Amino acid sequence: MKLRYKLAVALLLAAPAFAHAEPTVAGFWERQDGDGNPSVWFLFSGKDGVFSARVVKGFSKPGDNTPPQEICTECPGDRKDAHIIGLTLVTGMKRTGLAYRDGRILDPRNGNLWRAQMNLSEDGKELEFRGFLGVSLLGKSETWRRLPDDAIKKEEVPKEILAGGPVEVDKHKTPTEKPKAHKPKVEKPTEPDVAPTDAKTQ
Repeated sequence: MKLRYKLAVALLLAAPAFAHAEPTVAGFWERQDGDGNPSVWFLFSGKDGVFSARVVKGFSKPGDNTPPQEICTECPGDRKDAHIIGLTLVTGMKRTGLAYRDGRILDPRNGNLWRAQMNLSEDGKELEFRGFLGVSLLGKSETWRRLPDDAIKKEEVPKEILAGGPVEVDKHKTPTEKPKAHKPKVEKPTEPDVAPTDAKTQ
């Protein structure tokens, strides 16, 4: 009897060592367009349970010869005229287990700021990302897929712009670079496109 009791206690104490740590969203993620082609790569990082993500690579649509957008000419405040590659677009994602809430995502094409939330799969390989206006019902969900930790070499990862909030933007410009001319807005979109689709290809 005593032997069984000791064995049960030993197994109970050892259980945490065998338990798998719950994954987080930290790392590289790929957002795809409606045809399943890669659109944008994001890099998520977190501090004190709050996560943000910046654009680290963009892809042009197959067969699309339109020059990719390089500068965030429509972005508000200190994000205006910043380079999109390296720009922090997802902010304020508060983690509770596999759920992330109270976030925001900025669309660099038109400067619209949407509320956002995320749910990470138990195996950490898929991320349900939802952007919405006002309430969650009025929005759009997408599934992003995790990329390998070495998807981009460490030394080649673009530096983060506005990593922690309203700080001075590093525009990475030379004296000859000029932002694109502003285009008048015709109307606001009826639903959020939860991530940019035309960041500069690297």
